[in-house]
Amino acid sequence: MGGDAWTTLVVITVLVVVLALERVPAAVAMMIAVGILLIAGVVDEAGALAGFANPAPITVAALYVIAGAAELTGALTPLTRRALGGDGEIRERRELTRICVPSAAGSALVANTPLVAMLAPRVEEWCRQTGRSASRYLMPLSYATVFGGVITVLGTSTNITMNGLLSEAGLPPFGLFEFTPVGLAVAVLGVALMIGIVPITLPRRTTAIRALSDPREYITEMLVNAGGPLDGVTISAGGLRHLDGVFLSAIGRDDRIVAPAPPDAVLRGGDRLIFAGDVRRVLDLQSRPGLRFAADQIFRIGGGSPGNRFFEAVVGSGLSGRTLREANFRSEHAAAVVAIHRAGERVVEKLGEVRLRTGDVLVLVASSDFRDRWRPNEDFLLVSPVGTAAPVRTGKAWVVQLIAGLFVAAVVTNVVGLTQAVLLAVLALLALRIISIEEARASIDFNTVALIAASFGIGNAVADSGLADAVSRGLVDAFAAWGDLGLLFGILLATVIATELLSNNAAAVLMF
Repeated sequence: MGGDAWTTLVVITVLVVVLALERVPAAVAMMIAVGILLIAGVVDEAGALAGFANPAPITVAALYVIAGAAELTGALTPLTRRALGGDGEIRERRELTRICVPSAAGSALVANTPLVAMLAPRVEEWCRQTGRSASRYLMPLSYATVFGGVITVLGTSTNITMNGLLSEAGLPPFGLFEFTPVGLAVAVLGVALMIGIVPITLPRRTTAIRALSDPREYITEMLVNAGGPLDGVTISAGGLRHLDGVFLSAIGRDDRIVAPAPPDAVLRGGDRLIFAGDVRRVLDLQSRPGLRFAADQIFRIGGGSPGNRFFEAVVGSGLSGRTLREANFRSEHAAAVVAIHRAGERVVEKLGEVRLRTGDVLVLVASSDFRDRWRPNEDFLLVSPVGTAAPVRTGKAWVVQLIAGLFVAAVVTNVVGLTQAVLLAVLALLALRIISIEEARASIDFNTVALIAASFGIGNAVADSGLADAVSRGLVDAFAAWGDLGLLFGILLATVIATELLSNNAAAVLMF
């Protein structure tokens, strides 16, 4: 090996040690390594920055935006609810099947990292509500998405990275379903094996989440959607009788309040349901089918921007003694109140008719700059963001589902390439205001994107320095005696070892 090859080998060795120690973010370490190789003259500027001009990082970033839109609108909620089902006694392996099989299938079309980020909280919530141990389901969920990621090119960022490497090398990229016959077999075998052994091997662990719950009790109103799944069913049949951390305290109908709410009461479209519970459980109600916050049009406040979030605001003297309606709260503050907390007293009346007191805590939905606009003043003593997800825009879920379907159809039929199709999908989401620019930016894991881009620079250095030739000759010499299968085994073994020390993307680039 020449001097450049030795330099590259030393840099990569140090990089592996740094990544193994986890003292520096992987993307930062990779960028520094590329910079050193550029300064040392091992790779030129074009080679070092090739990843930033490659479609792979852009494609991965765009897929994160689509996943973010699905999260904001609850586009996957119907799927997850059907998969998780109710709280009946079902054998654990059947439950694992209902979770893992749809997750693996979904991972074939949605990159596994954002998919797990979307599904894990729902699985954890289901486990908490039904008294199951989340440790028995979250690891299988993660592994199921990894198995599903090998079914198509869209399944993992590594697949997309490899497609970018093929294009850069002048080779034809993989088709969307080109390795499905092999990947599907691996996924089916892996998921089946996992479902078989998880009940035997994984321990049952409890969580301290209850001890960490917000002890303050909030009151919120939810409207029953006319014609929805709760219209015409009883409270008990609708699954609103035994909720975790929140309970239905009263029903508002035709200007009257029914309290307490009997379990056999039949719900009607337009009913106002008054719930009480801690702030996290109260806000979780937004994802239940058939319900919506009684604060109508909460997604049109703040100048129509979809970039809204939840805040807690402590009532000051300026609002004390007035109701929300008398204070013209929505217009004056460009915010919608969805819950009220009053220390030591449960409020059983419509939110708009509650006469506020100094010290009451309001949970409200407003644009992301609400805190800056309403810092402590006579209306609010304190304003702080609520540490929970942004409001779910369930009314736009079908739009995301349609755009995602058209995106996949365009790729499958080769109407446009993968990168063009995913960028068109993102532009459609932005143009239709399904997701704002701020939310799109927040949904992207820039560390992953930067890591992929930097990996191309490392890969070019390995190739240009002659290190790739030396390593490949070593593999051939070691395994050629066993023929093509021996060479394949050598490549797989080296790749597996590399993934124990580097990220999947970095290992794939180096081995390529």
